[in-house]
Amino acid sequence: MLFNSFLFLLIFLPIALGVHYLLGALQPRLAALWLCVASLLFYGWWNPQFVVLLSGSILFNYLVSLAILGLAKRPRLQMLVTGLGIAADLLLLVHYKYFAAMVNFVHDLGFAVGPMDALILPLGISFFTFTQIGYLLDCRAGVVNDRSPLSYVLFVTFFPHLIAGPILHHKEMMPQFSKPETYRFHADNLSVGGMLFVIGLAKKVLLADSIAPYADAGFASTGELQFWGAWATATSYALQLYFDFSGYSDMALGLARMFGIRFPLNFNSPYKATSIIDFWARWHITLTRYITAYLYYPVAMAVTRWRSRHGRPNGPGAVATPGGFASMIVLPTVFAMGLAGIWHGAGLQFLIFGLLHAAYLAINHAWRIFRGGRGPAAKRSTSRLQQVGYLLLTFAAVLVAQAFFRADGVAQAWQLVQGMAGVRGWEGMENLGYLAGMGLADGWRLLVGHHVQVLYVAVLLAIVWLAPNAHQIMGVYSPALAKPDPAARSWMRWQPNAAWLLVMLGMLLVCLLNLHKESRFLYFQF
Repeated sequence: MLFNSFLFLLIFLPIALGVHYLLGALQPRLAALWLCVASLLFYGWWNPQFVVLLSGSILFNYLVSLAILGLAKRPRLQMLVTGLGIAADLLLLVHYKYFAAMVNFVHDLGFAVGPMDALILPLGISFFTFTQIGYLLDCRAGVVNDRSPLSYVLFVTFFPHLIAGPILHHKEMMPQFSKPETYRFHADNLSVGGMLFVIGLAKKVLLADSIAPYADAGFASTGELQFWGAWATATSYALQLYFDFSGYSDMALGLARMFGIRFPLNFNSPYKATSIIDFWARWHITLTRYITAYLYYPVAMAVTRWRSRHGRPNGPGAVATPGGFASMIVLPTVFAMGLAGIWHGAGLQFLIFGLLHAAYLAINHAWRIFRGGRGPAAKRSTSRLQQVGYLLLTFAAVLVAQAFFRADGVAQAWQLVQGMAGVRGWEGMENLGYLAGMGLADGWRLLVGHHVQVLYVAVLLAIVWLAPNAHQIMGVYSPALAKPDPAARSWMRWQPNAAWLLVMLGMLLVCLLNLHKESRFLYFQF
């Protein structure tokens, strides 16, 4: 079931909300149980058989978590149980997401196996698998306090995040699900959550879906694109991906708030970033947090311990040496980002996407350490022109990496990158002779019709770079588990009044009028 469908908007959501608050007034645990049932119905609407898979995964991981917690005084056995539980989760993920690709790879090498068609990928399998792996690791670390089975099931299945995130942490969510107050009706839950949901819906329906045909057309003919066409294609896809995924995240935060739940912030204007480090602090924030906590830090700590055992220094001074930088920064970065790339898909292009960002991050860290020093960024003075230059450089680097993220294979991505580098030449100036003899109005309409993509890109870039994001628009009313960051101008800040109600209803009406067909969110494939 899709958030941007009449079925969800007009049937599922009203019923889910109404029953939720009705049961919440009678017995909060019944409301929590209803949310579990509604979430499983939401998940199984596309393919009911995967509800069994999801339920089995939840039951298995919950039992493993109890075993891990019960073995707190037997650390070796506890570690063994944790490792086996995580291995089982990863095997499930590999079976559905990577097995067919590995068989076909072996077949292409000339071995007598395969080929094999890709398996139908259960929606959100990467998200609910990694959410539960993180929970098992935290059980092993002894930081899990809430063991309620009902809270755990809701933590994994709560439908606003189940399909495409954000990636939740049990410390943030399970205490909320355990509070009776969560299930009681509050009008501000609907007003705040409804506004944020409509903002996300507008991003998806009016912006992402409008630019998508241009990105699709460009990627369908990457071998023919010259310089400007290649950059237009890459930029169109970057805008589609941002408005699609950040729109989903806004809708997820808004839906969660409608049910009295607060989610962590997942996007914070990433294309306004002036460095790759800043970009990953703004883009898919919960994934960055997960990668840092469960991939980067363990490797970095292992490297630190190894250096200590061999009598090598640690700390800022050691990082500022070539050997220290390579082992303490580059190694954990390549490991973490390489796995993050593979997490997105089985193709080699996803690994390249991750490794490109690893290289970007390594270069960014090297610049800060060897060129700019490790002092606080706030104390480094840069001119407005420098900031614009850093922003454009960061954005260009992101576009190159996203070529591999979107492409069907490495060859297609490389063709686009070649076009962006001008290998196939530059388009010449268009002959405007066809406008001769036309009136001003007719000529203008024809000229605009020939350059609709340029106008779309310009308008969407203006929104990305100049407008406040949803978190800033909501200001102090933002439901995100993040510090409020109100928009600079007061008229851009949401208020619980009639004027903003009319804005919300107007946006919702326009979105409904444009729901000609249901289009899936891009991150559903992960």
